[in-house]
Amino acid sequence: MGRENAVYEKFRKDYPVLKEQPVWEAFELLLKSCRNGGKILVCGNGGSASDSEHIVGELMKGFLLKRQLPDEEKEKFRSLEGGEVLSEQLQQGIPAISLNSYTSLMTAVGNDTSFDMIFAQQVYAYGQPGDVLIAMTTSGNSANIVEGAKTARVKGMKVLGITGEKESALLKYCDVCFRMPSTETYRVQEYTLPLYHTLCAMLEEAVFG
Repeated sequence: MGRENAVYEKFRKDYPVLKEQPVWEAFELLLKSCRNGGKILVCGNGGSASDSEHIVGELMKGFLLKRQLPDEEKEKFRSLEGGEVLSEQLQQGIPAISLNSYTSLMTAVGNDTSFDMIFAQQVYAYGQPGDVLIAMTTSGNSANIVEGAKTARVKGMKVLGITGEKESALLKYCDVCFRMPSTETYRVQEYTLPLYHTLCAMLEEAVFG
């Protein structure tokens, strides 16, 4: 696939400090998973936990495009009471799960085994070959993120990491890793937002455009 993409080029122009990040490689990894029926799991701690839910929100419904159902899908709803309206309001989604969103499950795992296992347990249960784990840790060394990435590799998944610029424990478990050009947590998080917005927009255009 050629690298002619308006969203990608705008990102590189608007954020020159990030233009050497492996955005295209990450996009191709995610797109391959989507086209092969895979899903995307996302996790992080603190502010990155918020990013995890934000990413899933952009993937599971329309982001920049209105992802109307195909006519053949709409037809399946027509025999139902209110089905026509329902089919017009539904949007196509890219299957994605934020592993930060299940408070009871996370606290059960943390209490019964270890807080380091809260993401690994979910990755093990949800993960299938061809799925992708987006693992965010500004230090690159958060134990629960690293354990999740290890588990993803065992399950035959791909791992997309987002960290700060230093060498880290997560790096060796990643297929693609964004090392943001800072060691300050808040700066890494500020760089992360336009990055994942760009990836979500590129993915949406490729799948639904």
